[in-house]
Amino acid sequence: MKHDVTLTVNGRVHRMVVESHRTLLEVLRGELKLFGARESCGMSLCGACTTLVDGLPVSSCSYLAARANGRSIITIEGLGRPGALHPVQEAFLAHGAFQCSYCTPGMVLTAACLLEENPAPSVDEIKEYMAGNLCRCASYGEIVEAVQAAAGQMPGASAPRGPLRAGAVQEDGHGDGC
Repeated sequence: MKHDVTLTVNGRVHRMVVESHRTLLEVLRGELKLFGARESCGMSLCGACTTLVDGLPVSSCSYLAARANGRSIITIEGLGRPGALHPVQEAFLAHGAFQCSYCTPGMVLTAACLLEENPAPSVDEIKEYMAGNLCRCASYGEIVEAVQAAAGQMPGASAPRGPLRAGAVQEDGHGDGC
């Protein structure tokens, strides 16, 4: 079965026809040529394919493209402002929070969502929120340091907002977002 969908990806509207079985990751990489989201496990276990859908981190390897119809999608390519990196991207660079960089896009998007929810998280909160993102190179210490550094650069950093939701996606694919 095919579906007419409208996806707003990184601020640009894309109208297309997708087959029922196509994942958001396949559409991002195949049709839209956005290669920041990576496929690794293909089972929503590693976080390499993380994208933000309506402000919530989702595993695009298992999120059906038809389900994303009418939603706002942010990939790593659309995170910063034109000509400027997002504070999390800057912090990952400054703290060497990557080695091979395969997991980095998913880590950065998840961290950006965390800091939107809570601009001043503790180390334990960072670790808990980022638990769904795996780093094969074991750069976890540098990643936590980078998130802490970025926290100080986020708007509203002096006033934490509400409890963390750990980026959990509800069964219907929606969440409160970040």
